[in-house]
Amino acid sequence: MEIIKQNRQKEFEIWVTKFSDELFSWALYKTSSKEIAEDLVQETFLAAFHKIESFKGDSQPKTWLFSILKNKIIDYYRLDAKTSKFNRSLSENIGNEVTDGLFNTNENWVSNEINAIWNNDEEELLDNPEFNHVLKECMDDLPSKWKNAFTSKYLTNKKAEEICQDLDISVTNYWQIVHRSKLLMKKCLELKWI
Repeated sequence: MEIIKQNRQKEFEIWVTKFSDELFSWALYKTSSKEIAEDLVQETFLAAFHKIESFKGDSQPKTWLFSILKNKIIDYYRLDAKTSKFNRSLSENIGNEVTDGLFNTNENWVSNEINAIWNNDEEELLDNPEFNHVLKECMDDLPSKWKNAFTSKYLTNKKAEEICQDLDISVTNYWQIVHRSKLLMKKCLELKWI
């Protein structure tokens, strides 16, 4: 029995060495915070270590670890939504105020002018390192839930239903968040890029 336990511990040490970087990269991508990503990966390995006896090998170790990490990320956002509701609401309210200013009382655009940056070829902009830096800054300025919805939709091409489940929001709320995120991104890019 002791030999089996030692073998499992050695196997676990190999997993830590082999998968830490990939788990960290994924957590960093999902949270945009190095500290939070490190904590989530540590929590993932802790949970895996305590449950290693239940790992039957039906899936690859990497798949198993990523599923634990995915649940840790979901828990993080759910806890964040509950514990910092005031801060998040304040950010979303500011985002709503900014985007509301783009429409008149009839819900029509206030200005029909098209900014000159949108006349550039999209690929030309995406090949420009300075533009990509500004793009990342603008994404980082979005409220956390908005950023997660926006990046999940446009960078990872997740389906709306999956994003709603991950963020624990309704479909209507999701589409409103995505729409307002696009408006904030447009406004931010026009301010910072020109």
